[in-house]
Formats: sequence, C-alpha cells, structure tokens
Amino acid sequence: MFKIIVDLFFLVIIQAAITPFIRRLAFVLGAVDNPNARRVNKKPMPTIGGLGIFVTYNIGCFVLLRDQFPTHEVFAVLLASSVIVLTGMIDDILELKPGQKMFGIFIAACVVYFLAGIQMNVLNLPFINHQINLGWWSFPITIFWILALTNAVNLIDGLDGLADGVSLISLTTMGIVGYFFLHTHQLYVPIACFMLAACLLGFLPYNFHPAKIFLGDTGALFIGFMIAVLSLKGLKNVTFISLLVPIIILGVPITDTVYAMIRRKLNKQPVSQADKHHLHHQLMRMGLTHRQTVLTIYAISLIFSFVSLLFLLSPTWGLWPLIVALLLALELFVESIGLLGEKYKPLMHLIQKIINKKSKTDPTVQVWHLGQEKPDQLKNQKNKRDN
Repeated sequence: MFKIIVDLFFLVIIQAAITPFIRRLAFVLGAVDNPNARRVNKKPMPTIGGLGIFVTYNIGCFVLLRDQFPTHEVFAVLLASSVIVLTGMIDDILELKPGQKMFGIFIAACVVYFLAGIQMNVLNLPFINHQINLGWWSFPITIFWILALTNAVNLIDGLDGLADGVSLISLTTMGIVGYFFLHTHQLYVPIACFMLAACLLGFLPYNFHPAKIFLGDTGALFIGFMIAVLSLKGLKNVTFISLLVPIIILGVPITDTVYAMIRRKLNKQPVSQADKHHLHHQLMRMGLTHRQTVLTIYAISLIFSFVSLLFLLSPTWGLWPLIVALLLALELFVESIGLLGEKYKPLMHLIQKIINKKSKTDPTVQVWHLGQEKPDQLKNQKNKRDN
C-alpha cells in the first residue's frame, strides 16, 4: 500500500511536469480556443490538455502500477480510451459535429463492452430481493451509461478548472467507495480511480482560473469516459444502491445535463444545441466571479459526494427519505438559480401558495410588508408594552 501511495504522488509530479510540453504542442498543432460569444476566455487559449492526462494515466497503468491491472482488460481500455482521445483531439483542432463525436464515443463504448467485457448484466431490486437478468438489454444499457456520463462531464467543462475539480472530487469519492464499501477483491478499480484523480490534481494548477491551458474535448471526453468505465466496473451485478451511488457522486454534471435537455425541449430547441444557461452561467449571472462560481460548484460536488456516502451507511428503510430529501433540495436549488428559466418555478410557487393560504386561514398570522401600516396584532403588542 505504501508503494501505491508513493506512486500516486509521483503521478502528480509527472503530470505537473508534462503539462507545459503539452501546452506548447497545442500551439504547434493549432489546438487553440479562440474567444467567441460562447467562450469565457478573452484571449486564445491552448487546449488538448487532456492529452497529458491520458499519457500520465497510462504511465501509471503500464509502468508504475503495472502489476495491479489484468493484462487483457488494461489493453482493451487503452484501445478504447485512445479512440476517445483521438476523437477529442480532432474536435479540438478541426471541430467535429455533435453526431461525429457521439459516433467516436460509441465506437469506444463497443470496444469496452466486447473486448474488455465491462458490462452491466444483472440488476438486484431492493426490498423484494429479486434479481433481473438484463439479457440483450445489457448492451444498450451499458452503451447508454457510457455515452451519458462521457457527455455529462464534457458539458460542464465551461470554466477554468471546473470539469477538472469536479471530476477530481468524484473520482476520489469513487475510490473511497470502492475500497471501503464494495468489498471486492478487484482493488485495481479504486486504485485506477485514485490514479486518474492524481493526474487531475497535477493538472489543476495549470487549469484553475486564470488558466494556462484547457482540458479541451480531449480531456473532458477522456475523463468522462474513464469515470463511466470505472463506475461500470463496480456495477457488473448491479444493486439498487450501487447504481445510485455513482449517479449521486456525479450529481453536478448529471444534473446540468438533464436540466439542459429539459430546458432545450421547453424552449423547442434541438437537444444538441449549445446555450449559455448551464449551471456555471446562471451562478455568474447572480453576481459570482469566475473563481467564486467554480468554488461554489466544487462545494456542491462535495455535498453530493457526502450524500452518496450516507446512502451506503443508511439502513434500507432510510433510502427513500434520503432520495426524496435530495430530489426536493435539488429542485429548489435549480429553481432558485433559474436553470430552466425564470418562469419555471413550480415547487417554489407551490410553497408560496401554501404560505399564502396559511396566512389567510390562520387569524393569528398577519403579514406586514415594510412601508405599510402595521397590522392590529403588532399595534396591540406595542400598546401593551407602552402601558
């Protein structure tokens, strides 16, 4: 274990050392993000930062911690992630269409499913102890899982250090969950989570505001893909809790993605059409600075990670109250920042109606607005004090 910890620190150093070279390579290849209406950067910024993360992670897999990983699986995942990185690099340099990017992710997902054998096969239902064999549904569900999580991480990569930091928190939590809670002999899965987290930690000083280099689609797609694959590795025989935990851990990118799709449907826009109404955009509209917005989302991600640990520690009967409380809190937060628009606030309007109804039906409750004449109840209290 001590050797693993030392190697993880070494990966942080390797990542920090390799990133300046990747930055220069980005300018040579023309992988540069130029300012436009959708970008927050004010000057051309080198991208493909994820290429360095890909290289450093595989140094860990094939050199430093080679004895921790099964040969066939690690080579299959390398092939699949190479497809992802190649897709991301082409997009960073030439800019692919959404459908073309999805095709690249689909090919990589097929490699993981058929060559690596990483699949979602069985679902164990809670309370009734019933097991469902997914059968041929295993393929579409596995592919959908990889496509969804890969794109979710890619969508939140909108501010300096945002996707990097949120993914770092998520991977660290996944590693902790895998090591302490899953009770599996496959310890290389949490080790892989910690390895990728170490790479992100080494990259973060260059990516945090003001950034010197961006992850680009190269990095965002690679990180999202690896999170999807590593979470799947612990979901081979899925229980209700093991299915929920990675979803909650990745609550920030998943929430942003789901509400972006709903928002575009409500506005009758194509789901793939980009906009400036994501979580980080809304927080900045509320007056937060670039850095404050990123740190706020880090804090939200930490809350999701903490809740995921509560799920693992809670008895079975406590799961539903936790789920309901989480969904209500999430909906209130989303409505308060206007993630679906200023007019869409059904839960807040419902709460307001209940409060207003209470104030009308309860004679002891009198609402007083500043600048208006005080209600009789307050006048009587003042007279009693004066007497």
